[in-house]
Amino acid sequence: MELTPEERRKIYEEEKARIEAREQLEREKRKASADTATSLTPNVAGTLCYLGIWITGIIFLVLEKKNRWIRFHAAQSIVVFGSLFIISGIIGWIPFIGHVFTGIIWIVGFILWIVLMVKASSGEYFKLPVAGDIAEMIAASAGATVEHQKPPEAPEKPATGEKPEPLASVKDLDRRIERKVEDFFERRRAGRLTAAAFAIAWCIALLVFFNFFHQYVAYYHADTFGGTMTWERYPFFTDEISLWLPVLTAALIVSIIGYFLLIFFDGYVLRQVIHIVMDAFGLAAVVTLLGVFPFDFYVIPNAAAAAGTHIGVIVVMILIAAGMSIGILVRIIKLMVHLLRGTADYRKSA
Repeated sequence: MELTPEERRKIYEEEKARIEAREQLEREKRKASADTATSLTPNVAGTLCYLGIWITGIIFLVLEKKNRWIRFHAAQSIVVFGSLFIISGIIGWIPFIGHVFTGIIWIVGFILWIVLMVKASSGEYFKLPVAGDIAEMIAASAGATVEHQKPPEAPEKPATGEKPEPLASVKDLDRRIERKVEDFFERRRAGRLTAAAFAIAWCIALLVFFNFFHQYVAYYHADTFGGTMTWERYPFFTDEISLWLPVLTAALIVSIIGYFLLIFFDGYVLRQVIHIVMDAFGLAAVVTLLGVFPFDFYVIPNAAAAAGTHIGVIVVMILIAAGMSIGILVRIIKLMVHLLRGTADYRKSA
């Protein structure tokens, strides 16, 4: 189905607004040199900013006074890994589940550490959501004016009063538009990479938790003997959980592999197929859990609360299964439509 003129105009205006918002920054980058205060090439310095996590980030933020591109990566290293370090230290004090969430945080940190070093070594201005915005403010605070950027492919805009040179051909215009579109979708890819990193960490945490610590999903009751308080734990899961764990483990392993593939490959068709497979395994895990139902909520002393929890969990799982089924069907239909239309490209279908 072709877009209407109104839809085309709306899309054009939205893309134009996004592109113009970065025009000034792009012009500055084209004129920038690669001078640094550390005498290292920007790519090497940017990689070293992440190599020692927030420690080398602080070192390069202090030493580098010229190159804002290096200062940005140093600041982003401090913000990302410094925050993860502080948060993991605080959460580690939480009883029972503190170490589980600490593990999630460090898994996320390890994945981001690899991705950020690869991006910096390739000379990309790779900005994470939120943390990247804070890092930009820190990098600009000391007044560094030099930025590292790959040589531009497009000609400079003429200065005021000069007669603009005509484009050599329609191909030149297409190339300039294509580069701007690629910049836009590269920013969207950064968001997908971050989401995939968190998803991998979450899947690994669930894998470890349900296979080794599921007994902590329980009703806790405090008793006092001789002035000493002790906690009694009554697990919600029964021995029948062993029938469900293999299905859950398979679904989580498939998801971990799928998200790793999404980090390195971003083609639209592959992305949709991977999501369909992961969702199908996830749906199988939910349906199996609903069929086995390895729960005993009647360890809760209040009979009404126990019955309400029992019914509530069943309703929630049915809704989750229905939502996942609809989601899989929608993805399949969208993929088939894009394949038939010949628009199955992540730049057109993201």
